[in-house]
Amino acid sequence: MPYFVYLLECGDGSLYTGITTDVARRLSEHKSGAGSNFTRAKGAKRIVYTEQHADRGSALRREAAIKKWPREKKLTLVQGRR
Repeated sequence: MPYFVYLLECGDGSLYTGITTDVARRLSEHKSGAGSNFTRAKGAKRIVYTEQHADRGSALRREAAIKKWPREKKLTLVQGRR
């Protein structure tokens, strides 16, 4: 089963990084308040970036790497996929 790393834009313009097997379902969870505490507080707006991984381990490693990046580098990643 493929995993996806995603970046979600929050209501205040901040970015949240996560992993899931179903991007649409996860966005719905975030919007309904059943997602993370971060998105519950900031409000989930839309998914701005996704990338597919073959397994959970590689998705988790990529998520951890992206979370360490400054905002500007994350925005460059998002803009490169448009």
